[in-house]
Amino acid sequence: MVAYLAWLINKIIDAYILLIVVWCLLTWFPGAMQSRLGELITKLVQPYLRFFDEHIPPLGGISFAPVVAVFVLYLVQYGIIMLTRMIGY
Repeated sequence: MVAYLAWLINKIIDAYILLIVVWCLLTWFPGAMQSRLGELITKLVQPYLRFFDEHIPPLGGISFAPVVAVFVLYLVQYGIIMLTRMIGY
């Protein structure tokens, strides 16, 4: 059961990382953020990214907050994998 729960959490984190990447790609295209897909992804991703936007200033007009946010999610995934290995599943 623990192994399944860890697997499920990892898959949810993978999907959320994909949403962040898609959101970043949508910001490159004018008008894409005003589409239904853009608005939906923004509602899902922006609360998480807001924390990083507040603490990481943009450099040269480029925000590196999404990169750090994805890195943190990868660290969480790694932590979950290590915990399940320590438990023995």
